[in-house]
Amino acid sequence: MVQKFPTTRLRRNRYDDATRRLVAEHKLSTDDLIWPIFIKSGTGAPEPINAMPGVSRTTLENLPRHVELAATLKIPAIALFPATPPDLKNAEGTEALNPENLLCQATRILKREFPHIAIVGDVALDPYTNHGHDGVLRDGYVANDETLEILVKQAVNQANAGVDIIAPSDMMDGRIAALRAGLDASGHIHTRLMSYAAKYASAFYGPFRDAIGSGGALKGDKKTYQMNPANAEEALHEVAMDIDEGADMIMVKPGMPYLDIIHRVKQRFQVPVFAYQVSGEYSMIMAAVNNGWMDHDRAVLESLLSFKRAGCSGILTYFAVTAARLLQTS
Repeated sequence: MVQKFPTTRLRRNRYDDATRRLVAEHKLSTDDLIWPIFIKSGTGAPEPINAMPGVSRTTLENLPRHVELAATLKIPAIALFPATPPDLKNAEGTEALNPENLLCQATRILKREFPHIAIVGDVALDPYTNHGHDGVLRDGYVANDETLEILVKQAVNQANAGVDIIAPSDMMDGRIAALRAGLDASGHIHTRLMSYAAKYASAFYGPFRDAIGSGGALKGDKKTYQMNPANAEEALHEVAMDIDEGADMIMVKPGMPYLDIIHRVKQRFQVPVFAYQVSGEYSMIMAAVNNGWMDHDRAVLESLLSFKRAGCSGILTYFAVTAARLLQTS
């Protein structure tokens, strides 16, 4: 098809707001949003996270009040991330298996107060280990198969508490098959698996690690299990294996630096694909906004729309509440 100026003027469909809305190829809605929340022990007011302006660690006492706005805005899902007290961390991450750990307590509270909000539970050991790794160390190396045994118990523990969607972010080989088998054997056949299939060893995680208290404890790096940022074909291999093992949804993390991966995964597999707009992405936008270099509302919505354009079914974003408000008034 050949179209030529002046018969064809592409600007005609940009002439007014009504026409721009009619021909929009992609739309962002509140249904696309998952809100990550950091939880902490103790009582009192939320604790601001310095590296993430506007984001706080919330105590269990304040959690219902904190989430009430999300419920009012009809945000469909919340992802919980615990800031485990240092005295409960050890080399084996055993607090992950405690039915009374922060994540399990928070889940029970939220399912009681807001039963229609889906709870996403992070499965990995880094919030619970004193060395900051996602699995157990053996001779300085994260032991894959020994870690899998613990992760299955962790996932079942979360499902027992009411977690709806298990989201393994550990990047161990074979984890999806192991988790599916463990959940099914425990009667949790309806619990979904949102696999962090393509999780990269990224510089964009720094503020998150400070938020959950694992950054300062991390010994070495995570390059032996998280993906090399240079690799794209490997991501497709990871996704293919996880789908074959039983993943219900696929996650790409980080988000905006890996829009090409999101697009290729969606085009190749045609499964629900999610992105995590991670802490570093959030903090960069907020730093520019706070310096007066970008318009906050436009930057938030444009960044989120980029995920939809790439092929995402949904986005984990710290801007979820802000975006939901903006979408309701736009």
